[in-house]
Amino acid sequence: MIGWSGPPLAQRKPAPAFTVIPLGIKGGIDESNLSAYLCAAGGTDDYICLDAGTLHYGLVLANRTGAVKGSPTAFLRKNVKAYLVSHPHLDHVAGLVINSPDDSSKNIYGFPFCLSVLQDKYFSWKSWANFGDLGEQPALKKYHYAALAPGLETEILGTPLRVTAYFLSHAAPGLSSAFLIRNSDDYLLYLGDTGADSIEHSIYLQQLWTAIAPLITEKKLKAIFIETSFPDSQPPAQLFGHLTPALLMQELHLLSQVSGGSLQQVPIVITHMKPGGDKEMRIKKEVLLHNNLHLKILFPIQGKAMYFR
Repeated sequence: MIGWSGPPLAQRKPAPAFTVIPLGIKGGIDESNLSAYLCAAGGTDDYICLDAGTLHYGLVLANRTGAVKGSPTAFLRKNVKAYLVSHPHLDHVAGLVINSPDDSSKNIYGFPFCLSVLQDKYFSWKSWANFGDLGEQPALKKYHYAALAPGLETEILGTPLRVTAYFLSHAAPGLSSAFLIRNSDDYLLYLGDTGADSIEHSIYLQQLWTAIAPLITEKKLKAIFIETSFPDSQPPAQLFGHLTPALLMQELHLLSQVSGGSLQQVPIVITHMKPGGDKEMRIKKEVLLHNNLHLKILFPIQGKAMYFR
């Protein structure tokens, strides 16, 4: 091929199904590292942001690793096309609120209860300027609230991606949500904060596992992002709607059963570990210790891109 200076075409790797850049990976108390994951269809630079606890500092680190190009503000304005907010707790929305003055116009997707908190509690003139298109006047209309309906797929404007949202229980029924992201025939699952069904007296995870099981057996699900906030020593009464390594593996065993034992092919990305003392080290050790399904467990690094094929 005249002018071709790269490797032979037969040696070129196909674009990944998804590129994910963790901007924040923890569950508190470090305000520079709170839940936020950029996600794009492989081969594109049009990202969505799954939760938005930390934005600017995560983009600074991502620039240093080469995961993003240009200044954090320029990237945020040009390349981040939408936010998907799993629930309105501060550690999942602080970056969105703080960076809003320098952001560009885009949609915020979420369940109606989540969007109403953003509208009434954060983007109100009592606590911050109202950058939304609803609520306390004057509305600056930078952000459009795009309500999701459970189980119904929605196009994410400005990207080739689509999302289907599911309810989760997070110390209260339906207080959080999971996002199933589709790029053509490939899928990625991101869970916001969630407790185990056995602790939450819920069936939300059971319903979610049933919904995604066919995608696992058909090898269409490329990754699962799921929280593990506390080590196993955390008393059940003090979980506040979160998972431990033992509860995580309890749920993944159930998912493995409904998906015919084919879960081993799906990377499991551990999110929302609570910092402090040796908690993170203990969580990692216990997750690996309980991994008798021999799953591919990944621990994301803030600012470092992840690729899923």
